[in-house]
Amino acid sequence: MAARNFAASWLKYAALTVCLLLFIVPFVFLLLNSFKENNAITSNPMSLPDRFNFHNYTYAVGKMGYMSAFWNTLIITVASVLLISLFAAMTAHYFVRNQTKVNQYTFLIMVASMIIPFQAIMIPLVKIYGSLGMLNNKASLVYMYLGFGSSLAVFIYHGFVKSIPAELEEAAMIDGCTRTQTFFRIVLPVLTPTTATIAILNVLWIWNDFLLPSLVLVNPEQRTLPLSTYNFYGTYTVDYGPLMAGLVLTVLPIIVVYLFAQKYIIQGVMQGSIK
Repeated sequence: MAARNFAASWLKYAALTVCLLLFIVPFVFLLLNSFKENNAITSNPMSLPDRFNFHNYTYAVGKMGYMSAFWNTLIITVASVLLISLFAAMTAHYFVRNQTKVNQYTFLIMVASMIIPFQAIMIPLVKIYGSLGMLNNKASLVYMYLGFGSSLAVFIYHGFVKSIPAELEEAAMIDGCTRTQTFFRIVLPVLTPTTATIAILNVLWIWNDFLLPSLVLVNPEQRTLPLSTYNFYGTYTVDYGPLMAGLVLTVLPIIVVYLFAQKYIIQGVMQGSIK
């Protein structure tokens, strides 16, 4: 029995190690190639750099307009995540505490909308918003993220709100709280682990999104970091070295955020499995 448990434990760690390598190896090659010249990358992308040259990074920062793109991405991400988290929590709370047929069908429609691929609606979406003069605007992009991200957030919040005793809210209202105060002082703090999980997942999605910003933000001054990396593509050539450096600079902030916030994701997933 002890030998069997040891073998099972060894196989588990071996499988986890293989999965870790599969995830981390592409980023390692991206990081190594960001220090190499174009000729070295095209001739042998798997080789180690002869020397760590930071010229690609300095060139990428200037070519991308890195600081402007960074602030555009940060503003869009923070605004979108805050709105999604707040409105989704309020919507889920309303659906749970008001079990009417209309609310039940509305919730089912929101859940069903998650299966619709964005590619199926992106052309009508751009055409309609373009005719209304709402393209090339960060506020329009935030509004779209709110629409596309709310369904999943409401679905996740819905399961957690059902686990909160209604008597807790009734006691707060007896003590003099309004419905709004009860939500913000009682319900929302209880939903903190869920909010953290939803916020982190949406940050990862919105920060790295390329397709939707490419359709909405036409003006170069409005571009986000993923869009700015497209500046390294020419008509017939690609600056692979600066491109790799630009990709590293794009994903590095979100990797740092994820490393510090991963415990909240695990905590939220564990609580969700229990509920």
